[in-house]
Amino acid sequence: MRETFHCELNELRAFLGAMCTRAATAMRHATEALLGADLVRAEQVLSADAELDQARDECEERARQMLALQAPKASDLRLVLSAVYCADRIERMGDLAEHIASAARRVHPAHAVPPELRDTFAELGKITAGMADELVVLITAPRPGSYRELDETDHLVDDLHAEVLREITSDSWPHGVPTATSLALVTRFYERFADQAVSVAKRVEFVSTGVTPAHRP
Repeated sequence: MRETFHCELNELRAFLGAMCTRAATAMRHATEALLGADLVRAEQVLSADAELDQARDECEERARQMLALQAPKASDLRLVLSAVYCADRIERMGDLAEHIASAARRVHPAHAVPPELRDTFAELGKITAGMADELVVLITAPRPGSYRELDETDHLVDDLHAEVLREITSDSWPHGVPTATSLALVTRFYERFADQAVSVAKRVEFVSTGVTPAHRP
């Protein structure tokens, strides 16, 4: 019975990892849609978000069945309960990628990002998708200190977020208030995506160690 249960735990980890892979792909495609005014990519992200919603529901159902049938204890219980929390956060990451794709679709065929900010948004997309990739590794093979590493990466996203805000609120901004408002929202979606990734990493490390890691200012 316990051997079957631990197989189910490993499957649960793999399922969460697959969700993170989908979130990473969604963010990459959303950034491609944003920077390339690519309507096809945008539509792909919007369609894929429904799949992440279904995956979250399936993860919750798996966790409920394991709680009801296996009565896990200690670290196993932490893992099962945390899976529900993490699945919800990962699904939210997909939602945020969808918001970015929606912003690209809304202004198509025009480009949502002016030339002077393209590199910044490309970097935001690269870093945040990479954070989701890193979660795949952390979920399937947890290790101490993993939260701190993603938390430090999150500071890079915060810096880029602040850089965009400085640019679009400067007196020399030439693209008008509507574009500035749209970019403020989009860069916030990247920043929130990174925050959700850090939240998942924090919970994964708690499952592994039994201690909630402290946030570094």
